[in-house]
Amino acid sequence: MEGYIRFADDLSAWFGKVFAWCIIVMAFGIGYEVVVRYAFNAPTPWAFDLSYMLYGTLFMMAGAYTLSRDGHVRGDFIYRLWQPRTQAAVELVLYFLFFFPGVLALVFAGWKYSARSWGYLEVSSNSPAGIPIFQFKSVIIAAGILLFLQGLAQVFRCIICLRTGEWVRAEEDVEELEKVLMQAQTLDVLKHGGEAVDIPSGYEPKDNKRDDDQ
Repeated sequence: MEGYIRFADDLSAWFGKVFAWCIIVMAFGIGYEVVVRYAFNAPTPWAFDLSYMLYGTLFMMAGAYTLSRDGHVRGDFIYRLWQPRTQAAVELVLYFLFFFPGVLALVFAGWKYSARSWGYLEVSSNSPAGIPIFQFKSVIIAAGILLFLQGLAQVFRCIICLRTGEWVRAEEDVEELEKVLMQAQTLDVLKHGGEAVDIPSGYEPKDNKRDDDQ
């Protein structure tokens, strides 16, 4: 099970990091649109289609990666109070009740939706450019399959935790900027802050000496 967990984590991370480059392409495309629209009064007919297709692709393909890194939203104010075995038991039940049915519905519905779009080579109706969008409908299926594979890895994590009482931790290869800055600030304080010194026994500050010493 641990071998499959590593395989699924690596697979999800690879796809997540590859499709993360969509944000760079989208940023350049939107930046170009802003310049030509407001500086030269020549808006593009494709910028809106580019933005929602790339962002949607990034969002869908990053789902399994986020799951592998335990990055999805959870009700931690209750969850964190439980023992690991209790957490694993609840997660295991919820995966089979909600996660897998939802992911399988996404795959089967996405297959039908994508096949129909490929059948007539669908183009965007949101702009006069007629941008082809049928190829992006396949992302629904790919994202669903990746989520299913990663979901199996999460189930194995739950089973291992039920046996050992400890979670198989996800790799932490990406941190939020705020957390990194807070850690850096803490380390800087520890490095440059006031240093503790040994104070001799019986020492009193000069201002606190008794009057009879004068």
